[in-house]
Amino acid sequence: MMEWLASFGAKLQAMPTEEIVWVTIGFMGQALFAMRFIIQWIVSEQKRDSVIPIAFWYFSIGGGTVLLSYAIWRQDPVIILGQCTGLFIYLRNLYFVHRNRHADLDVPNPDGEGMASDPVASDDGFEETAQADSGPVEAHAHAGRGRAHP
Repeated sequence: MMEWLASFGAKLQAMPTEEIVWVTIGFMGQALFAMRFIIQWIVSEQKRDSVIPIAFWYFSIGGGTVLLSYAIWRQDPVIILGQCTGLFIYLRNLYFVHRNRHADLDVPNPDGEGMASDPVASDDGFEETAQADSGPVEAHAHAGRGRAHP
């Protein structure tokens, strides 16, 4: 382990400043990307159910964008293709989440206060939406599950 650290330190000292900056950016992208799983895990534990909070998609987009920038700098076609594909999927899923919220605007809340798509405060700090058919749930938890859209 000490030998590896010494070798890593020597490589780091030999790197040009531009490369050190880009490697740091790459690690920051990886950290953002990893946070999506940590957030998903924490929220799922709190809910005692497997859920994908909206923050998952924002961290996916943020991490994917930073990693794509790093891949372009490295001129790595494998990572570029992978991140472009991922970004398309993350953006598309976020589009579905927001489209479903707007589609629910005409549905009254079951308790008679406001509309079903009005944000509801939650204990975990993540925004939830009250659904007329199932009470407070994550808005995106229903995305693509047999919902009819105009």
